[in-house]
Amino acid sequence: MSTVKRIDHVAYLVPNIDAALVAFAALGLEPSSRELVASQKTEACLLPIADGNIELISPAGNESLQRFLAKRGPGLHHIALEVESIELFLADLEAKGIPLIDRVARIGARGHKVAFVHPKAFGGLLVELVEIASHE
Repeated sequence: MSTVKRIDHVAYLVPNIDAALVAFAALGLEPSSRELVASQKTEACLLPIADGNIELISPAGNESLQRFLAKRGPGLHHIALEVESIELFLADLEAKGIPLIDRVARIGARGHKVAFVHPKAFGGLLVELVEIASHE
């Protein structure tokens, strides 16, 4: 089995990234990158902190994120765990009967391979698996 290396990021869903950046700037956190992830219809902005990141995400046409905001408002959306081999990790989880949203990794923010584990696997917590692209 592939191993979890670290928490890559904690994702905070907001309706407006520009407004959220003002609040996070008061904590001394500044963005290192900001991008539109067209394949996921999401805007993402990374705020480095220690060995991880806070990722501000906002829907850019993503209906699931829009429903989340309408129902719950801004807040914690998911945690992302960096893994060594996402394909091996997904295969192992599936063999253990862990419910997955993604059985096959896809390209996400920063060009990394990503896949999501169903929230019912962790008591309602959405977990994203991330395999860091080789360019970082």
